Amino acid sequence: MDVTLPPPLMISQGFLPTDSLLESLIQISNEVTTMEKIPITQSKNVSTTIRRIKLLSSLFEEIQETNTQLPPSSILCLTELYSVIRRVKSLIQACQQGSCLWNLVRAESISNQFHVIVKEMSRALDILPLSLLKIGADTREQVELLHRQVKRVDLMIDSKEVQRREELLQVMMASTKSKSRSKAVIDFEKLKVIMTRIGLKTPFDYEEEISKLEAEAEKQAGTGGLIVVSNINNLISLVSLSKSIVFSKQDHAIAQEEDKNSQSRRYSFSQSMVINIPDEYRCPISLDLMRDPVIVASGHTYDRVSIAQWINSGHHTCPKSGKRLIHMALIPNYALKSLIHQYCDENNLPVDENNLATSSTPSFEKNPSVKRKLPEKAIDHISATKSAMDAVKMTAEFLVGKLAMGSVDIQRQAAYELRLLAKTGMDNRRLISEAGAIPFLVTLLSSHDPRIQEHAVTTLLNLSIFENNKVLIVAAGAIDSIVDVLGSGKTMEARENAAAAIFSLSLIDDYKVVIGSRPKAIPYLIGLLKDGTTTGKRDAATALINLAVYSVNKVNVVVSGAIPVLIDLLTDDKAGITDDALAVLSLLLGCCEGREEIRKSKVLVPILIDLLRFGSPKGKENSITLLLGLCKDGDDEVARRLLMNPRSIPSLQSLAADGSMKAQRKADALLRLLNRCCSQSYRNPFE
Repeated sequence: MDVTLPPPLMISQGFLPTDSLLESLIQISNEVTTMEKIPITQSKNVSTTIRRIKLLSSLFEEIQETNTQLPPSSILCLTELYSVIRRVKSLIQACQQGSCLWNLVRAESISNQFHVIVKEMSRALDILPLSLLKIGADTREQVELLHRQVKRVDLMIDSKEVQRREELLQVMMASTKSKSRSKAVIDFEKLKVIMTRIGLKTPFDYEEEISKLEAEAEKQAGTGGLIVVSNINNLISLVSLSKSIVFSKQDHAIAQEEDKNSQSRRYSFSQSMVINIPDEYRCPISLDLMRDPVIVASGHTYDRVSIAQWINSGHHTCPKSGKRLIHMALIPNYALKSLIHQYCDENNLPVDENNLATSSTPSFEKNPSVKRKLPEKAIDHISATKSAMDAVKMTAEFLVGKLAMGSVDIQRQAAYELRLLAKTGMDNRRLISEAGAIPFLVTLLSSHDPRIQEHAVTTLLNLSIFENNKVLIVAAGAIDSIVDVLGSGKTMEARENAAAAIFSLSLIDDYKVVIGSRPKAIPYLIGLLKDGTTTGKRDAATALINLAVYSVNKVNVVVSGAIPVLIDLLTDDKAGITDDALAVLSLLLGCCEGREEIRKSKVLVPILIDLLRFGSPKGKENSITLLLGLCKDGDDEVARRLLMNPRSIPSLQSLAADGSMKAQRKADALLRLLNRCCSQSYRNPFE
């Protein structure tokens, strides 16, 4: 969360005249003042800082309008203010993009960073010679007032955020006591209120917060120390627990009322912890030992009685993930059931088979005539404990047998269940391949059944994430079959996942050559780039990025007509793959055929100039790479078009000061190149 101050803007007589400095100040001020999303945490500091920047923006614009020579002291002040505003932008973006909970825990530290920035603004304004500037009386008075305010400003810590943090820490302590098996009760109503106040209202919000916390934990692992990482992991556990139970309470009150162990609107862990039941054997709804575990369409496992009551009461969502169930079949988890029975025998717990209430099975499960579409994005969360791995191994071996010997309907169901099983966990992927699934899945890629083909290619994609499986998949002769599915798959999802599988396999350098040597592989990827959905276009682009690293493949990509398609995608907002398209173009610039084809485009240079201003950090890097490559190749026409565009020089100067290390280096190089080109001209385009 700590933001490193970017290097100060260097003033150069040839490259940073006053007009360019003011243009850069106005541009970065507008970027700060037009930020749409004010973070929930630090909202007061962010809002106050944005108001101050907005006032300074008016000053910059008025100075620019006067078009007069500025005294050296004012240039020094403006340069310092530019550095301050860049730091403001970085800090606000960190608050926006970071974890709300972690920001809340570190409220004082982040508030102090805002306070330091305000003091730096005050020191910069100390050397601003207002009396020498030709500005209006109103603007002068506002700047003087701002100067007085920032000189005496105190550290601002929102008392409401401090209160929320204390409430959060109390809940975390209760959660820790629950995990340690002591008698503690977590007030999930209170926890829900805390989460709502910091913006966590939907299951998606919770998933996004967990992802941000995981990213923060990874970031802190090298510098933050074990205690910091442990605290973040505790927050992750709390958010995960809150998501599963708070939404269960909110959306599924009927199921909870029927739960005989629910005494109030609080969940007490003391009763269930007495037996010390492993978490993977508990039903997520009742939190009790599962007697008859079944898998629903989302991939989660529940006790049959609990999930049947849930579905029969009119709900069509997964209680744990909140996602809609696309079909209502309850698939018995025989392997887990066997392990639970073994656990009960070892711990002298009764196994009441009468609890396997078949009468509670939903009516639609008993009616085979009711056909529902299989889920497109199913998730499986099987624990990586030894007992769970034994369950996965048994299940995988059982399903592979069905792939080998079953009817079409049985093969379809078995392929689907393997797809679920391979979705999450490296151990799952290893155990499935060890069960011998890969050769049978490769055979099913040629199936005439659309769903079997889709499940087979998707399962191979999931399995290929495990590095050793890549070798096994290629050894089974899968590449030709995957390429066929890519070009003529029976569903769009099958084609998309075939492209993603090619990307995954091509992570191994030797397979870049093997895949590129297939005459139809690259043309089929370009076809998906033209006609696919947003997901399909992105899968095709990422696969091309990997393949184009190999020089021979670059020529094949160019010859197959990729460059016009990629340039069209740069302005296709619906496709949303601008960065990926730029990355492919940057790679194709590395071969003569690619440079010649790119140079033919009349629309590319203006698009790249716009992307220097409005693109993502990665997009800016690739845009500057393309422009520099075209200019270095002796194309004076590109250099002249850059010099004639009034937006190009300020954008390059901003990137040289505020971009990534790679972008800064290339922006400096391009500016030097343009300067040489300018000095050879009969007039100076910077004047």
